[in-house]
Amino acid sequence: MEWFMKGKGKPNGKKPPTEEKKHYLDAEYTKVRVVDFELKELVVLPREIDLNEWLASNTTTFFNLINLQYSTISEFCTGDTCPAMSAYSTTYFWYDEKGKKTKCTAPQYVDFVMSSVQKLVTDEDIFPTKYGKEFPNTFDSLVKKICRYLFHVLAHIYWSHYKETVAMDLHGHLNTLYTHFIVFIREFNLMDPKETSIMDDLTEALCTPLPPQNHVTER
Repeated sequence: MEWFMKGKGKPNGKKPPTEEKKHYLDAEYTKVRVVDFELKELVVLPREIDLNEWLASNTTTFFNLINLQYSTISEFCTGDTCPAMSAYSTTYFWYDEKGKKTKCTAPQYVDFVMSSVQKLVTDEDIFPTKYGKEFPNTFDSLVKKICRYLFHVLAHIYWSHYKETVAMDLHGHLNTLYTHFIVFIREFNLMDPKETSIMDDLTEALCTPLPPQNHVTER
């Protein structure tokens, strides 16, 4: 299964939609985290661990955490509120196993993502858990595909459901999860920077260390 993204801006001279305010960039929100240590320390490959095992462990963890984060706002993400899987000026389309392009609602897209990733991470031939079993030659490309899917979900949560996340006081968890994920994919070059560029402003805000005296954490 594949995905496709398309920007709303068209080369026919039409003006793009008026840019909406990105509330998730407000300083009062970006300063809220749930950890107060350097996340890069969590993603660096330990000397005694195999690279593929490390990628498998972290990828599975991020899948579970992002799935959980989405579940907190899933009741607000419906076919009516989110008729397309969008984030800022980008719309994501789904391609099924036969290569058929599908424009689906956001909840449908997320369901496709979570179902397909669940299938991959629980496949013993792809994510082996038994000692001595080799990872497939395609493992690196599959991890990159999973990371793209998961990034789309995070981007959609920020763009379409940040208000609900703040209302539930879960924005600190979301900020920490997003930062941890970005640091991870950067450490192992798992995504092309162009694919994550729509969230570069947030990435810069969250990956910039906060002054100790202004650091705010959630309990």
